Amino acid sequence: MTAALPYHVLALYRFAPFADPAALKPPLLAVCAANDVFGTLLLATEGLNGTIAGSDKGIAAVLAYLRTLPGCADLTGRESRAATAPFHRMKVRIKREIVTMGVAGVDASDAGTYVAPEDWNALIADPDTVVVDTRNAYEVRIGTFARAVDPATDSFRDFPAWVRENRAALEGKRIAMFCTGGIRCEKATALVKAEGLDDVYHLRGGILNYLEHVPPAESLWRGECFVFDERVAVGHGLALGTHGLCRACRMPVSAQDRASPLYEEGVACPACHDQRDETQRAGYAERAKQAALAEARGERHVGQRAKG
Repeated sequence: MTAALPYHVLALYRFAPFADPAALKPPLLAVCAANDVFGTLLLATEGLNGTIAGSDKGIAAVLAYLRTLPGCADLTGRESRAATAPFHRMKVRIKREIVTMGVAGVDASDAGTYVAPEDWNALIADPDTVVVDTRNAYEVRIGTFARAVDPATDSFRDFPAWVRENRAALEGKRIAMFCTGGIRCEKATALVKAEGLDDVYHLRGGILNYLEHVPPAESLWRGECFVFDERVAVGHGLALGTHGLCRACRMPVSAQDRASPLYEEGVACPACHDQRDETQRAGYAERAKQAALAEARGERHVGQRAKG
């Protein structure tokens, strides 16, 4: 990480037993507010998941608090840094699942075998290994590993159906799965094992861990990795990527997308230009105008802390 960049970004998750997630929300919000930490954390009976950003001191304070929660004493996360604030607000949300797959009874503690980033290349280069990208299609579109299968899912809820539809192609194979930070693979590999496919592996710490530790010259990663904050995408060494974000549909946009006549900053991109009516487009245009005016005044357009 580059210490000169002021914002400390921490992506973390933990499958842990939370009997009453709603009771954890108020004190967690209070700790984040007291330390000027922003981002999103999801709480469910199965644990926590999210990404937060702030000063080094603020992140350390929130992490220390999270380690007091049941099953989280040794909680760690994937660290990176950002030049500008990756988040504008702090949200703590109560969910049924910390990563939504929609299949009851999947035991994430019975996940596949972890593979360290340093050992990942040898595994996925083996022609006997089926490499599966468990992320959504829009994430895969901007970057993935060589030889990876794209399930072309719109959401993680679609993944179980893909596994069952493609069971014959997976049967008897060594299966290597990966995702952004590791959490989807905990459930994805557990699901595959529950389906009776036992030779299953997943990348420890996900793509972000790989990009941080594997040199570009040795890398089998192609493209950039989508992240769910204002950085949009990162590359090797977790350096800021080249993709922007369409504020209308929230999809990543490349330099080529932004050069398209179908792209209008803050209003539409090639993926959504024909999916919005004039009223919506006018609303997006006004929002983009107000954001630009706020930036010109040196103010934050969204996410300003409410008094009290």
